[in-house]
Amino acid sequence: MAVADSQSAHPQKTDHSPEAVERRVADALAALSLEQKVRLLTGADFWSTYPEPAIGLRRIVVSDGPVGVRGEHWDERDPSVSLPSATALAATWDEALIERLGALLASEARRKGVDVVLGPTVNLHRSPLGGRHFECFSEDPLLTGRIGAAYVRGLQAHGVGATPKHYVANDAETERFTVDVRVDQRTLRELYLAPFERMIAGARAWLVMASYNAVNGATMTENALLDSPLKDEWGFDGVVVSDWFATRSAEAAGRAAMDLAMPGPEGPWGQALVAAVRSGAVPEQAVDDKVRRLLRLAARVGALEGVAPAAPAPAQLPAADAARLARETAAAGMVLARNQGDALPLDAASLRRVAVIGPNAAEGRIQGGGSASVHPHYAVSPLDGLRAALGQRAEVLHAVGARIHEGLVPVAGDQVIDPATGENGVRVRLLDANGDVLHEEHRGVGRLTFIGDERAKRAAFIEVTARFRAAEAGRYRIGVAGVGAYRLTGGGQVLLDEAIAPDKDDLAAALLAPPHRAAELSFAAGQELDLALTHAVQPGAVAVAFSLGVEVPAPSDEEELARAVELARSSDVAIVVVGTTEAIESEGFDRSALGLPGRQDALVSAVAAVNPRTIVLVNSGGPVTMPWRDEVAAVLLTWFPGQEFGSAVADVLLGAVEPGGRLPTTWPSRQEDVPVLSTKPENGKLIYAEGLNIGYRAWARAGVVPAYPFGHGLGYTRWEILGIDAPPSVAAGEAVEARVQVRNVGPRRGRHVIQLYLSRPGSEVERPVLWLAGFASVEAEPDQTVEVAVTVEPRAFAHWAAGRWQVEPGVFTLHAGHSATVLTRQTAVSVDA
Repeated sequence: MAVADSQSAHPQKTDHSPEAVERRVADALAALSLEQKVRLLTGADFWSTYPEPAIGLRRIVVSDGPVGVRGEHWDERDPSVSLPSATALAATWDEALIERLGALLASEARRKGVDVVLGPTVNLHRSPLGGRHFECFSEDPLLTGRIGAAYVRGLQAHGVGATPKHYVANDAETERFTVDVRVDQRTLRELYLAPFERMIAGARAWLVMASYNAVNGATMTENALLDSPLKDEWGFDGVVVSDWFATRSAEAAGRAAMDLAMPGPEGPWGQALVAAVRSGAVPEQAVDDKVRRLLRLAARVGALEGVAPAAPAPAQLPAADAARLARETAAAGMVLARNQGDALPLDAASLRRVAVIGPNAAEGRIQGGGSASVHPHYAVSPLDGLRAALGQRAEVLHAVGARIHEGLVPVAGDQVIDPATGENGVRVRLLDANGDVLHEEHRGVGRLTFIGDERAKRAAFIEVTARFRAAEAGRYRIGVAGVGAYRLTGGGQVLLDEAIAPDKDDLAAALLAPPHRAAELSFAAGQELDLALTHAVQPGAVAVAFSLGVEVPAPSDEEELARAVELARSSDVAIVVVGTTEAIESEGFDRSALGLPGRQDALVSAVAAVNPRTIVLVNSGGPVTMPWRDEVAAVLLTWFPGQEFGSAVADVLLGAVEPGGRLPTTWPSRQEDVPVLSTKPENGKLIYAEGLNIGYRAWARAGVVPAYPFGHGLGYTRWEILGIDAPPSVAAGEAVEARVQVRNVGPRRGRHVIQLYLSRPGSEVERPVLWLAGFASVEAEPDQTVEVAVTVEPRAFAHWAAGRWQVEPGVFTLHAGHSATVLTRQTAVSVDA
């Protein structure tokens, strides 16, 4: 049936009642043959599902998130709004703000023709070495769950599906495709499943992504946890989608509660699943349930004719409004960890000469690496942000000071010229086996990614040509970052010709953080060289990614450091921007160390020795060690803050806004102090021997003092908690409504996050020393006293035992404080049986 006929046969309706949706889904399901049903359960390509015009079903388009919607294409010509990393979002402790971001992401999704965002990532910060630490919210299940649920609500309120991932216990990257995580049932329920439960049973997410790893012996796409508690206990009526290539079998996965195998069109289901149903190995009812869920999702996102979508499509948010929200959020998540002598905010009127120093000062790192990354419309660096904010009032000067040695960087801007057009950029041609051109195009940068691209699939070779121009005299390294066979010529001479093997086992790492090969060449200033890079495409490759890159000449480390020190010595204030990069914090591999790369620690100490007004911005997605932290006036943790990095930093440093963040994860003084550190499986198993004690819980049990504790954040005013009131006793299963009195004892209006923790000394049940039980924010003027209500849910008092939630009767202590280690008021609450 033609699409036009389909539309007339299934006219759109305005009814999206549950009854109307279920009737429409049942009618559509009944019209399908077994082969048609099974076909729908594997992706049509990398980013979409199959349409079925006979029942009025169009394709459903999915896209990576979670802090920007990339769409179906991964290149600079289709840019996205780039929001702060998940760690920054959680640092806001602000659910209303995150719901607003969800609406922005929904607008971005619809602008790019996307129905489903593959996010949020809600695995926990079990170890600070976790490669995707920046992409996850927190080490605490309550904070993760509440921020994640706000994200889901904001997205789905505008008709775009959310996909909490990765279900479950996918908390590290090492051996992630095969690792078997061994974790007891109580720890699973109270920690790792808890955020998913809040997003499913509470926020009613429309999808969940099953992870690569196994849990307690069964790979997650075949694991009983997909059925219980997800579908039976929590009432999940949506789609379980596999992580990409995670579906491993026809029969076991077909019988399991796994619904959609991605990507396609190849996969383990197809005719093998049809045969399994015909033979009785997989019940057809299992297939029907999967298709029913997929059709229900289609109805919700507006992909099934004859029923209205769950919500109208959002209006496209103007770029200026998106930028304002991104800027507001970046500042709201920044954590003022140290502010000796009220060094911040700076008085702009008193500044005449400002030094902005560090490897991340002129090129801020706005995001981590891997599938969460997007091509932003632009990125404001801290240097540019401060120059714009200070204008002509102060001289803002820059020195690198210390370099993060990254090797080759993709060519871009005026470094290269497309030989066919004369524009800045490169010429890309896709060639068949005979060398005939299948497609050619201009690209602005030398980083190329083809994922699920049909043209690239047909190509035997991908050729990149450009005229390189040296900006200054010196020794350059020019080459390729990629895996596979490459030939690079310069001026007709072969510079390299090599089949490059991957240096990591992980597919994503091989694609997004590949090995480098380069030739070293001398150039005079302004000298040009014609480059031609040819890549032989592996037959059947579904993804191709590589870069034509260059490493430019640079002064020695000693020269860089000396210049930065002299600049700092002669300046009113020294702002040092240190951090990591997307090549250090990324999907596909875990970090091996928490120290700042290169000589950044030495840089900070050297600058602080000559300028007492040294302000350090730490630009990383997760914790790093800071051995110099007591040497400097202030430390501002900025995370990976998205495209508005520099603008938000200027707002905070100059006092236009308060740094609103509170730590969602503990920052250690030394790596060896971290109680739960290793992410390396032994004999294929990663044993969560620490049980419930991760994050601040583990620190409290170990009795070790971190650099900055969970919940810490100073802001630009000071707060005193005056008291806490709560009912002296409640029945098991009842919530506690606590009221906390707090006074702003500082110099300006501000916002504070009141945190409530529970403890149970002398309990007969093994418990953490303390655990987060509730939180709420408060705003007040100087000298103003306000009272804030904080709800402690019944689950906070419960523990999992003997296959159910139970409450130990007796007295719990309810603490109110500023962080997990600064608890200033408490009261007793007795829970009756």
